[in-house]
Amino acid sequence: MTPILPKHEAATLIDAARLRQGLTWAELADLLGTPLVWTTAALLGQHPMTLEQARSVCERLGLDETVEESLRLQPSRGTSPEVMADPTIYRFTEALSVYGQALKALIHEEFGDGIMSAINFEVDIARRPHPDGDRVVVTLDGKFLDYRW
Repeated sequence: MTPILPKHEAATLIDAARLRQGLTWAELADLLGTPLVWTTAALLGQHPMTLEQARSVCERLGLDETVEESLRLQPSRGTSPEVMADPTIYRFTEALSVYGQALKALIHEEFGDGIMSAINFEVDIARRPHPDGDRVVVTLDGKFLDYRW
């Protein structure tokens, strides 16, 4: 029996097929009827897909059942050391390192003792024109979960 294709290998095949066909992540999200950021994360290995979702995207990209099978796996979420070396991902880590304590304090002041869920969660990205250069707007929208005894 052959092992299931690792999610990071499936992601490499998906991205190559997407680029070679001139498709955007938004077009794949539209195909699946799923949110853009979720779809991109799922296709890069951070969320499991349903059989129907995996089959649909693999048919569109011309990928076989080994990729489809991988897309349905539960992921090991997080970031590898190689990915952390990427400047864009590192800047997100840096921003949370600098502002994380302040955000935590403000959440507690506004909501009380608890956390922002990253499970009951929405994330979006947008471009905002600015005279000094366009701005990247990232919205993290998580349900507040209070600590209860």
